[in-house]
Amino acid sequence: MISIYSAAHFLVDFACAFLVFHSIVRSPDWHLYILVYNFCAFAMQMPIGIIADKLNRNHLIAGIGCLLICTAFGLTSIPLAATIVIGLGNGMFHIGSGIDVLNISEKKSAALGIFVSPGAFGIYFGAMLGRLDASLNLPILIVLFVAAIFIFSMTRIRGDSIIPNAPFSPEVPPKLFVTVICLFLVVCLRSYVGLAIDFPWRGIGYWGVALVCASAFGKIIGGFLFDKFGALKITVISLGVASLLFLTPQIPIAGVSAILLFNMTMPITLWFMAKLVSGAKGFSFGLLTFALFLGFLPVHLGEQIPPFWLFAPLSILSLALLIISVKRIKYER
Repeated sequence: MISIYSAAHFLVDFACAFLVFHSIVRSPDWHLYILVYNFCAFAMQMPIGIIADKLNRNHLIAGIGCLLICTAFGLTSIPLAATIVIGLGNGMFHIGSGIDVLNISEKKSAALGIFVSPGAFGIYFGAMLGRLDASLNLPILIVLFVAAIFIFSMTRIRGDSIIPNAPFSPEVPPKLFVTVICLFLVVCLRSYVGLAIDFPWRGIGYWGVALVCASAFGKIIGGFLFDKFGALKITVISLGVASLLFLTPQIPIAGVSAILLFNMTMPITLWFMAKLVSGAKGFSFGLLTFALFLGFLPVHLGEQIPPFWLFAPLSILSLALLIISVKRIKYER
């Protein structure tokens, strides 16, 4: 299941990035369309997650998301329609597949890092080929359709081993509400830093690819280390060292290492939020993607890019928020 969903995650993000940069951004109203796309793809995951939690048909939600993305390729003559459809398709895939991965994660978070990480590669290469005006519409549609068939067949592939959703219950104990807010803010900060930071050497040689690899592999490594050493140690080391490395942005290897370390806490935040709202994993997943959307807004709306030194205290702030969260949650490894 993790292999199928991870491969499909790459395909979905590749297809979305390709369509956005191949067609949608060429419209005069592209700035509005990018805002609409991100709202549909990320903010809308919260209500979609509630529906998925109640339906308990996660693979169907994910498969329909793939088909919606295929449909969007036929709507490029109506950019707004294509933007809405592809955004909702993206959101549905992530919610459906994300709940299934959360359901099988149990006390382990490594699966979350493995599932989420291919998205970084999909976005990077999809955007790159979209800008180059590559003729990939038909191959993308074929491969995405095949992925949808695999996902729709998940019950036959996995049979009775698929873990159903818990009875829907989005309540969080009042004493842990502060923890939910802290985790939410951590993801807002991660989104903002990831979008706002722009290393001067990004376009030189293969450093751009190195940054994408750092973002992807940071999530994978973070999940495995979390399972082995616990959240507190990994949080302190990864964000503490990242904050120091952000002070030397002119050194490429330091910047790449900072991005890798900064992304190591992704599976930690997702795993903890799902545990806090265990009766509504789709809602918890969507809550954090809404945080991603909020982190995107300042950058998209033209806020001035902050000086590099500011990313160090933002990393320390993320560290403080995660320490508060980890210390307030009792969990077993």
